Amino acid sequence: MKKLLGCVVAVVVALTSLPASAQLELPAASPSAKVMQAVGLTEISVDYSSPAVKGRKLWGELVPFGQVWRTGANMTTKISFSRDVTFGGKPVPAGTYAIVSIPTEKEWTVVLNKELGLYGGGKAYDQKDDVARVSVTPTQAPNRERMTFLFSNTTEDQTSLDLEWGTLRVSVPVKTDTSKYAQANIQDAVNGAWRSLANAARYVADTSKDYTTALGYADDSLAIQSHWFNNWIKADILARTGKYAEARKFAQTAWDLGQKDQNFFYKDLVAKALQDWKGKK
Repeated sequence: MKKLLGCVVAVVVALTSLPASAQLELPAASPSAKVMQAVGLTEISVDYSSPAVKGRKLWGELVPFGQVWRTGANMTTKISFSRDVTFGGKPVPAGTYAIVSIPTEKEWTVVLNKELGLYGGGKAYDQKDDVARVSVTPTQAPNRERMTFLFSNTTEDQTSLDLEWGTLRVSVPVKTDTSKYAQANIQDAVNGAWRSLANAARYVADTSKDYTTALGYADDSLAIQSHWFNNWIKADILARTGKYAEARKFAQTAWDLGQKDQNFFYKDLVAKALQDWKGKK
């Protein structure tokens, strides 16, 4: 007995003598987890803590029926959407939200709430901060020891956010308008292409002095959209090749279009060129 007590004391002394900065690292009872799914152009991710069953009765006991549940453990379970979605048919703007739920024996209410600090000493749940409330009928699933979020049945436009724990599964459909976002990206690329080509024309003219290639980029830019900037770039390149009469036509167009643009930052340069090139062939 004395020998055993001596070992215990030695262990206690060893632990207490550790530097203050040393941390005893042990497995978390409810380890952190994260799952992400891209749906078309929209990213959806869930950050949560994953409790275990540990032989306990879950529904109606560990997780009481009819009460707001954090839908996980430890800190607030959060879901993030990179673009607007519909969550169970309810419109939800892009952003990050708390997931809470109200389980009952036959139906769950799954809630997205704006308050991200609901647990761990944060604010109490308030229904006025809800962004969406969805009614879901739970179904049976293969036994899962740790609570898990996962995505299933994912297509280009939609997915299912599933919560599984024990032998229960709760699923909420999430949809996004991928076609709308893709079309917007295409339009942005087209709208921006004229400027990229104009800048390419200017760069080639300034560096390699390959005016033929530079004029080709300028023409491609103008074919997409006629703007004072690309008209001026072409005018400048033409002038460098000695084609002043043609250059002045494009400079005049640049001047006319520039009068409608508050950001006509080459105004003085274009005005000077129109004077300098007057009468030149």
